[in-house]
Formats: sequence, structure tokens, C-alpha cells
Amino acid sequence: MTTPFPFTAVVGQDDLRLALLLNAVSPSVGGVLVRGEKGTAKSTAVRALTSLLPKVAVVPGCRFSCDPASPDPGCPDGPHEGGGGGTSRPARMVELPVGASEDRLVGALDIERALAEGVKAFEPGLLAAAHRGILYVDEVNLLHDHLVDLLLDAAAMGASYVEREGVSVRHAARFLLVGTMNPEEGELRPQLLDRFGLTVEVAASREPDQRVEVVRRRLAYDDDPAGFAARWADEEAAVRQRVVAARELLPSVRLGDAALRQIAGTCAAFEVDGMRADIVMARTATALAAWAGRTDVLAEDVRQAALLALPHRRRRNPFDAPGLDEDKLDQTLEEFAGDDDPDPDGDGGGPGGGGGQPEPDEGPADDGAGAAPPEAGEGEPAPGGAGEQSPVRAAEPFRTKVLSVPGIGEGAAGRRSRARTEHGRTTGARRPEGALTKLHLAATVRAAAPHQRARGRSGRGLVVRRDDLRQATREGREGNLVLFVVDASGSMAARQRMSAVKGAVLSLLLDAYQRRDKVGLVTFRGSAADVALPPTSSVDAAAARLESLPTGGRTPLAAGLLKAHDVLRVERLRDPARRALVVVVTDGRATGGLEPVALAARAARLFAAEGIASVVVDCESGPVRLGLAGQLAGELGGTAVTLDELRADSIAGLVKDVQRRAA
Repeated sequence: MTTPFPFTAVVGQDDLRLALLLNAVSPSVGGVLVRGEKGTAKSTAVRALTSLLPKVAVVPGCRFSCDPASPDPGCPDGPHEGGGGGTSRPARMVELPVGASEDRLVGALDIERALAEGVKAFEPGLLAAAHRGILYVDEVNLLHDHLVDLLLDAAAMGASYVEREGVSVRHAARFLLVGTMNPEEGELRPQLLDRFGLTVEVAASREPDQRVEVVRRRLAYDDDPAGFAARWADEEAAVRQRVVAARELLPSVRLGDAALRQIAGTCAAFEVDGMRADIVMARTATALAAWAGRTDVLAEDVRQAALLALPHRRRRNPFDAPGLDEDKLDQTLEEFAGDDDPDPDGDGGGPGGGGGQPEPDEGPADDGAGAAPPEAGEGEPAPGGAGEQSPVRAAEPFRTKVLSVPGIGEGAAGRRSRARTEHGRTTGARRPEGALTKLHLAATVRAAAPHQRARGRSGRGLVVRRDDLRQATREGREGNLVLFVVDASGSMAARQRMSAVKGAVLSLLLDAYQRRDKVGLVTFRGSAADVALPPTSSVDAAAARLESLPTGGRTPLAAGLLKAHDVLRVERLRDPARRALVVVVTDGRATGGLEPVALAARAARLFAAEGIASVVVDCESGPVRLGLAGQLAGELGGTAVTLDELRADSIAGLVKDVQRRAA
């Protein structure tokens, strides 16, 4: 039983309904990515779509849902006779769990039977089950990258390929792909965002009357699910019939030259990369016309298509929020409006024609200095925000040296430190502990070879038994928890210096984003340390917290280190396999309280005793340097690097130095 599709009190819910229905009308649009805060009925809306899809006719007994009117000639359960009788069933919605394995997604070949019996036994995966239906991925941003790649490749090609040790299986996999995510838990890579046709932002309404209606409907559904669904049955039936009518009308919809010029001009004006946006906009505008019962694409269809297809393609760097300037959109559409048979001598409008490029809206940077002195001393009163300065803008980020955790881990797949992973280069072989997933063929042959005579081998084939099979061990890269411990005290508060420090941390955050790390942020100033951001996959959230970080007050270095140690202790309980890299950003000074230097040294030795990898970014400046950051690095068992040395084009061998000291 599904809840009715109409749902109120969620900002963006109308756009979500429209995006889902447009994909139901034209699956070639490319799916929907739903972004929104928790508790905004993202999953409810997606699951409700199933009841609005028409039934599908399938070949009886086919595990791959072949259409009896035109069965897949390469179906593993085939061949099927075309034009034969079939059975009808409702369209499926298959849900892909975040922790699913590759075999669960694409299917699995029984390698043991293939080697020993010569039988190509294939167990279909979720891609096969979703064929001609919906594949739903909740929290798609938490899905492992290689699974997302497989998923989107199948969605783009309409087929899934499984290849293991020379044995290959292909089957059709055409489905409506829907992903939901909470941006607070991390973003998808831009390359993956681009593979979703449409995107929608949803948020809870702040209107009390609308929220009351949500609660009322939810309670009514809990009290009588069947009666509540029956109340909306007529409306659902009408929407379902409209989907069928729009599908039938779709081939007759005409996309004229004027609409095509508006689509191309809009994509060029918003500087989206590649051509996928143009194609998606064209398909979406055509589906919008069919949904409205028209055979011609109008400017309003192009505008709505742009609002759905372009926002997630506008991110120029990982810290940009998706969005679209609607005033600029209207101006662009008007600029490229025209007849289907334009005058070739007219100004017609190409990208950048007519009114020219809009003026950049970036004014001179306001560093908020006001009357603040160039350097804040250590003598301000210790409590809380005494001596606090307004936040300083970060300097431009740069490409950083690769900092990694020594040794070999077994954490989640990523791009930072060495680890034993499911994907990567083969380094050895072992006996499989469960089902065989990655066969090491040479090791298997070596294990079976000595026993061939005893097993009565008489022909050319190799007699292989279960005990002979060997699982390949592979080495790749893992993502780590990069915990930033940032000194925001008065000794760091010179505006130029703090700007450089923030720029360095922002650069490291960008590197963490690219390497698929989790990040956390601990700051210390005044008399205490705070967890500005608990460990999360949302690197852009860390960047936002960093930008608003105030400075001033004393330097409770020991408190910052102890707070970081506590964060790591809790995180180890949640995710024991993920190794940590602590990046302490400070000049090494410690003030406030009794024996601040000794307390900081004792706190640092806790990290060294537990073998936690650490790097100290030395922010000390000026002609006279005390070298305190280097001493702190020694106590941590890590290494110190200056801001200049952090850049990728300086001092080769930093990573080796980190690993040597940690070892």
C-alpha cells in the first residue's frame, strides 16, 4: 500500500511531482535527483509514483521482464518468440541499498560452475529486476563511487554487462532512475550529478496551516490506510490515464528550430559543460508539451525544462550551491526567441549575442576589517569571545600535496591512502571466506594442477574443485577521516595571516572532496574548543563553517587536541575501518590556564601513543620563529609543514616524510 501521490506543505513538491511524471512520460529524460533536508517526503513521493505507472506486459517466466511484442534477442533466458502471448503486471520499484555489493547490483556469475562444469550460470541483480520499472536509490550520495558509475552507465546504455574471467553476460536494463539525497551528508561528484537528467530541491514549508495538513493526512493514513488510499483512488486513476495519453502523444510532439535555439542559447549563456544539458532540456521540453496535451514545444516548456535540468550543472566548484538565476534565464529566453524560420541576416542571437554578457555581480571583496587593528595580541581577557574579530575571507585555494595515512587499511573506497579493496591492482591470492567474487585464475590453476592424476583427469579439461578456488586480493585506495584542528586564537588573528590559513584549509578541504574523505572541524580559541562540524561527508558544509569562523582570544591548544581526540574516539565506534588523518593548523603557541605548554604536550602524546597519523601546518610568520609547531609535531608523532610547503609544487617527498615519521 502506498500513500497517495499528492503531498502538501513541502516547498518544491510540485516540481518534484512534475519531474517524476515527466520521466514516466519519457524515460529518456534521464531520471531525477531529489535533493532536500530530512523529513521532506522525498521517499514518499518516489514510492507513490509506482501506482501511477501503467502495467507492463512481460514474457512469462522471463527473469529479465522482456516485452512479448519485442523481446530482447540477447536475453539470457531467451530466445523468446516475438509477438507471443504475455502476462501483465504492475511496474516495479526496485530499491538499491546503500551497502549493496557489485554482485547484488549487476548480478553474479557462478565462477565455480563455469570452471568445473562449463555452465554459464547467471543470477540476475537489481538492474535486471528494475528493467521497465523504477530503480530507486535512497541516499545516493552515500553510495560507493564504483556502484554509482555502474548504475549510471547502465542507465545511459540501457543494458548491463557482467564480465568475469572471460565469461560475459548482457541483458537489457532500461529503467527510470530516481535518487534522493540530503546535501548535509555530502555531495555527488559533478560528473555524476551531470548524469541525472533532472534535479529538484525540496524543503519543508514554514506555513503552519500547510504543516497542519501534513500531520492531519499522516494521522488519517495511519488510522485507516486502505480507506485513505481509496479516497485518492479517482485522482490517481486520472493521473495514470494522463501519463498513458502523454506517452501516446509524445512521438507527435514537434520541437521547432526556435525552441532549439532557446535551449542551446540558454545552455551556452549559463556555461554548462558538455552537450548533455542541451539534450536533456530538449527531451524534457518535449515531454512537458506532451504532458500538457500539445504537439508543439512552447517557450514556457523550455523555461520549465531549464529550471529542472540546469541547476545541478551550474556548480563551478565543489563549494558552489546548485541554483539558477531566473531573471537571467528570462532574459536569455527573450534574447533567443524568434520564429522557426529566422532571417539569416538578423542578429538571431548566438551565445553572448544581443545584450552581451551580463556584468559580473562580484564587487570588491569586503574583508570586514573596519577599525580592527592589524594584529590582535594575547593580552585580551580570556573568557569566550574577548578580543574577537569579525570573520576573514579565505585566500584563493591551491592544489595541495597529497597527505596520506601510512600502512594499508581496509576502509571505504576512496582516493587517499593505500587499502585492501574490491577494486584495484591484484597483489595476491587467498582462499575465499564466502562466495567467490574475484577469481585469481593463475592461483586456482596452480592449486588444482597437482591433483589432476588423482582426480582421474583423462581429457583436456582441468578438474577443479571448490578447495582449489582462490580469491584475488586487491590493493586500491581508501577514503579517510580528515579531522581539521584549527587555531582561531588571537595569536592567529592577523587578518592577512588568517586569510592565508583559511585558504590553506579550504585547499585541503577541496583535496578531501576529490579524494572522497569524510571531514570534521574542531576549532579552539578563548578558553575552550568546539566541534564546529562533526565528521561528515559534506565537505561544502565544512567550507561554510570555516568561512564564518571568528578569531581572537587566548590559545587553549590542549583543549583543542583533547576535543579532537574525543571526536576520533567516538568516530572509531561508528566506523572502525575508517582511518583518521589529523591536520592541526596552528603556530604552536599555547596560552591560558596552568602550564598550557605541558598540557598541550601531554595531549599530543595521546595521538602518538595510538598511532594516529597527523600533520601540523605551521602558520608561524615573521622574521623571528620559535619553531613551536615543529615541537608539537614531534609530540604528535607526525610532521610539520609550512603553508608554502603545503603547495603541490613545493618540496617533493612530503608524503614519504609523513609516513617515515609515523612509522
